[in-house]
Amino acid sequence: MPKLSDYTISKRWPPKNPEAIQLYSLGTPNGVKVSIMLEELGLNYDVHRISIHDGDQFTPEFLEISPNNKIPALIDPNGPDGQAIAIFESAAILIYLAEKTGQLLPTDPVERMNTLQWLMFQMGSVGPMFGQLGYFYRFAGSKIEDPRPRERYIAEARRILGVIDKQLEGKDWITGTYSIADIAIAPWITSVRKFYQAEDVLDYFSFKNVVAYVDRFEARPAVIRGWAQPPSV
Repeated sequence: MPKLSDYTISKRWPPKNPEAIQLYSLGTPNGVKVSIMLEELGLNYDVHRISIHDGDQFTPEFLEISPNNKIPALIDPNGPDGQAIAIFESAAILIYLAEKTGQLLPTDPVERMNTLQWLMFQMGSVGPMFGQLGYFYRFAGSKIEDPRPRERYIAEARRILGVIDKQLEGKDWITGTYSIADIAIAPWITSVRKFYQAEDVLDYFSFKNVVAYVDRFEARPAVIRGWAQPPSV
């Protein structure tokens, strides 16, 4: 039966509490999904900062639990049947934690599928398109003279905001009830302003439902705490 100590990452980044969930992450939109989820659920966890600038994500220890060299990754020392389990991919982690605790993912088949499809919408559309927006508008790609990549991702990000805005009409949360879909989607929208400074080019404030939605999300105590994990220093 696998144990936490069987994973070499537990030696490179030793746990403070070996019985707690071990989170290996960074304060990115994908990373904070899991820290916010853990805070919402009130689960005990140790957080370990994986510095992408220092290349931590390429170390053999990290690749053992996250073969695609992306954060976040997680080890639950008390997983199914009491054995330790390592999980990578933020959406998979959200589903795992929701099923482990019976929270933030409906059990009704129709409501569950509705939540999962919006979670997949984040993974397939919001994250990839907003990430490219950040690269071509704010970061290294902004120096590329050809305007077409930048224009493409600005237009696509604006279109996606329109989809979310329409979905939120008359609702506080994406499916009507706060869930893992919100924990996945909202941090990426926050990043439009927090990291990419793209609110003007996207006409962000014209999406009234989105603006109110993000304000509600960012006001949650667990969200505030989750954004601070792992600490920046």
